[in-house]
Amino acid sequence: MILSCNHISKSYGVDTILDDCSFFINDNEKAAIVGNNGAGKSTIMKILIGELSADNGNVTIGKDKTIGYLAQYQDLSSTNSIYEEVKSVKQDIINMEQRLMGYEREMANLSGSALQKLIEDYTNLEHRFQMLDGYSYKSEIEGVIKGLGFTSDDFNKEVGKLSGGQKTRVALCKLLLGKPDIIMLDEPTNHLDLNSIKWLENYLLNYKGAVLIIAHDRYFLDRIVTKVIEIENHKCHIYDGNYSAFAEKKKQLREVQLNLYLKQQSEIKHQEEVIAKLRSYKQEKFYKRAESREKALDKIELVDKPEELNAAMNITLEPDCVSGNDVLTVQNLSKSYNTLLFKDINFEIKRGEHVALIGDNGTGKTTILKIINNIISADSGMVKLGTNVHIGYYDQEQHNLTDSNTLFEEIADAYPDMTNTKIRNTLAAFMFTGDDVFKLVSDLSGGEKGRLSLAKLMLSEANLIILDEPTNHLDMTSKEILENAINSYTGTVFYVSHDRYFINRTASRILELTHTKLINYLGNYDYYEEKKEQLTATFAPEIVKEKEAKTVSDNKLDYLERKAEAARIRKLKNDISKVEEKIKKCEDRLNELDEMLEDPSVSTNSAKLNEISKEQNDISKKLDDLMLQWEELSDQL
Repeated sequence: MILSCNHISKSYGVDTILDDCSFFINDNEKAAIVGNNGAGKSTIMKILIGELSADNGNVTIGKDKTIGYLAQYQDLSSTNSIYEEVKSVKQDIINMEQRLMGYEREMANLSGSALQKLIEDYTNLEHRFQMLDGYSYKSEIEGVIKGLGFTSDDFNKEVGKLSGGQKTRVALCKLLLGKPDIIMLDEPTNHLDLNSIKWLENYLLNYKGAVLIIAHDRYFLDRIVTKVIEIENHKCHIYDGNYSAFAEKKKQLREVQLNLYLKQQSEIKHQEEVIAKLRSYKQEKFYKRAESREKALDKIELVDKPEELNAAMNITLEPDCVSGNDVLTVQNLSKSYNTLLFKDINFEIKRGEHVALIGDNGTGKTTILKIINNIISADSGMVKLGTNVHIGYYDQEQHNLTDSNTLFEEIADAYPDMTNTKIRNTLAAFMFTGDDVFKLVSDLSGGEKGRLSLAKLMLSEANLIILDEPTNHLDMTSKEILENAINSYTGTVFYVSHDRYFINRTASRILELTHTKLINYLGNYDYYEEKKEQLTATFAPEIVKEKEAKTVSDNKLDYLERKAEAARIRKLKNDISKVEEKIKKCEDRLNELDEMLEDPSVSTNSAKLNEISKEQNDISKKLDDLMLQWEELSDQL
C-alpha cells in the first residue's frame, strides 16, 4: 500500500464536505475520484497532499514514497523557455552527466593508483547514471513535451507569457518527468486535444507507479483506472473496475437505494398518519400509543435520498416542427486567418443525424460552427440550410448570454411571451431555485453558465441543434442527462466535442478535420478509432505520405547525424594516433641524444655538445606542443 486515507472529515462552517471518508491506493494501482461538482473531490486531494488539513482522520503515505500533484490551475511565472523549464526536473541527471565529463577530463592527467581510484568512481557514477536512463533523458524530455501538444517551434517560448492552459501542460510535463511513486492529477485533460489525451492515456497505462485522477473524461477513465472512489452525500464509496463498470454498478445500487428510500418514506408517512389519528382521539391510552410510535419513528436510521434526485438537470429537447430531409449543405468552404485553417470543405447533414466534428486544437472546428451560424464569414464557399430548418446554437464561450442580466431576465428577454411561473419552472429544471434566479449572469461559474445556455437551447425548440463543446464544465450526472436528452431528440444534431465518451454515446457519424481536410466516418467514436488508419490512407493519402516523409526525414537526419558523429570520432582517433606517433619519435630522439652525451668523444667536444643541447631544447618545446595538442584532442574525444 502506497497511500491510505483514514476516516477523513472536513467542513467549512456549517457545510459538511467530507464525512468519515476512507480508502487506500496500492503500489502501481490506477484509481479515479469521481462525484458531482462541489462534492469534495479537489478538497480530498488537497488533504492527501497536505495542502489542506482535515477536521478528523489522517492520511498515511508509504515510507520513502514520493508524491507528484497537478492542480487544475497553474501560475508559473518563470522566465525560462518551455524546454529549459521542463529540463530543470532532470537537474540531478544533468549534474551527474557534468561530473562524468569532468572525470573524463581528469583521467588524461592521472596515472597509477590515482587513475585507478578515479576509474572506480567513474564506473560507479556511470552505473547510477545509466540506471536513471541518463543517456536518454534529452529524448525523453522532448517526447513528453511534444506528446502533450507542444511543437518544436514552442520550445523557446517563455513560460511566464503562456496561457493558463499552456502553463498547466508545462507543469504536467515536469510532473511526469519527475516520476514520483504516486501521480495525483486534478482534471488533467481539460487543456489537451484528442491526440495529447491519447498520448497521456498510454503514458499513464504504462507508468511504473500509482496514479490517482480526478477527471470528467469518462472515456479517459475507462482506459486507465481499475478502481473508482465516488464521493456522494459527503461519503466515499469504493468500486472495483473502470468507469463503465462503476456506472453500471452505480445504476443498480441507485435503483436499490431509491426503492429503499421510497419504501421508507412511505412507511414514515404511514406512521405519521397513524400517530395523528391516535392523537385525534384525545384519550390517554391513545396518546401513549402515539408517543410509543413517535419514539420508534425517531430511532429509524434514515436512508439517504440518492443525490441525483436532489439536484439534477431536467432537460427535454423537442423540435417545434419537422425540417426537410436535407438539413445542412456545405460546399467548398475555406477560411484562413494568419494561416490556412481549411480549404474546399464539403459535407451534408440529413434530418435526424447526430454528427460530431472532431480534430486537433486550432484546426478550425469552432470556426465552421460560427460560419454556419453567420457569426463570422467564410473566405469562400457556401452554407445552405434546408427547408424549415430552425437552428439552436450552444456557444462554449457563452457569447449568447448577457452579463448584466439576471438569470430571470436572460430567459424573459429571449422568450418575452413566457409567464413568470414558467420561467421559474424552467430555471428550476436546470437547478436554479429560489433567489438563484436573481443572480447576475456575470457572477455565474462556467458550469452554471453552461446550464443556463442549455436551458435557452431547450426553450428554442430548434430542429437543428449546433453545440460547441457542450460537456465542458458539466459534472458526470449532467453529462449523462444531456446524452439521454440528445439521444431522445428527434431533430438533427451537429456538434464539436473532445469528450470521447459523449461522442461514443451520441454520434451516428463523425467528421474529422485534419490537415485542412475532412474525413467521414459512418459510426461512433469506437468505429472512428477502428477505421482511422484505413480511411486516412484511402481518403487523405497525402497526410500519410507527409507523416511517412517526416519519419523518413527524421530517420535520415538521425542517420546523417550518426554518420557525421562517427566520422568526427574516427578523425579524432586518427589525429590522436598521429600525434602519439610524433610524441614517440620525439621521445625516441631525446633518448638517442642522451645516449650520445654519454659518449666520451662527444662530451669533450664543445661544439657537438652545443648542437645536441640545442636539438634537445627544440624537441622539448615540440614535445610540449604535441602533449598540449594530445590533451585537447583527448578532451574532444
